[in-house]
Amino acid sequence: MESLQQHIEALIFSSDRPVSVSELIEVVTKLSDSFIQSSEVEKILIGLQEKYAQPKYAFELVQSGGGYQFLTKSAYHDTIALLIAQKSRHRLSTAALETLAVVAYKQPVTKGDIEKIRGVNCDYTLQRLLEKELIVIEGRDTTPGRPILYSTSESFMDYFGLNGIQDLPKLKDIQEEEGSSIGAEEVITEISNSDPSPSEN
Repeated sequence: MESLQQHIEALIFSSDRPVSVSELIEVVTKLSDSFIQSSEVEKILIGLQEKYAQPKYAFELVQSGGGYQFLTKSAYHDTIALLIAQKSRHRLSTAALETLAVVAYKQPVTKGDIEKIRGVNCDYTLQRLLEKELIVIEGRDTTPGRPILYSTSESFMDYFGLNGIQDLPKLKDIQEEEGSSIGAEEVITEISNSDPSPSEN
């Protein structure tokens, strides 16, 4: 079989999970119509690990989860984290950003309070923010019906580069800025005009 190493390299590179030696043998055997010994595959894998261990490569071949997988080297984890954070922010809709702003400034806050400020139903948006782990369920309010309380999460802090809620920009500063990315001007005004959150008392 022509360039067995390159075929194995391509298989591991294209997989989103660790690829086992047995899986590699099964695929390359079908391609070559002849059985490939596990010792031959393991020898190639060792060679690939040595190859990508060199400083000129930003990723390496790692043995984990019962197989082999290409992973970014730890020296570049912070760089990748920044890209992921940017993509996460870009995927947030205006509705999600507005809802997130209400939660951030009024937390812990109920869905009813959020909808009162935004003026629209927030069921879908809250579910999406929970799925993205930008908000968490804090508990239940003591008011009739015991509605769920929402707060921002640790991931929220990471995504927006905050050390804590105290690092959020002041509402009056946001209102003075044009084209704020946190939410619509009307929503920010409603937050400012509404009763202060428990954390501000």
